[in-house]
Amino acid sequence: MTLAEAIYQRSLSLPDAAAQEALDFIEFLGQRYGTAAGITAPTDAWFQAEVQRAIDDSRAPIQNDQVSQHFAARRDALRTSMHK
Repeated sequence: MTLAEAIYQRSLSLPDAAAQEALDFIEFLGQRYGTAAGITAPTDAWFQAEVQRAIDDSRAPIQNDQVSQHFAARRDALRTSMHK
């Protein structure tokens, strides 16, 4: 019996929730080790395109303190609107 067959046989005795958890973990391992079919290549291509787009962006950079202040104000406004 191969290792894959042993894993499959053991999975047959699991309740559905545990089998789903095992499948999720196997998919996680596939992503971690770069063997997830059809996942890593498109993600890598997307990430490379996004990085290149940021490098090519000719707009002036925004300073960290400006971004922090902007989103702090947005969070405060949201909290205020939620407590009305």
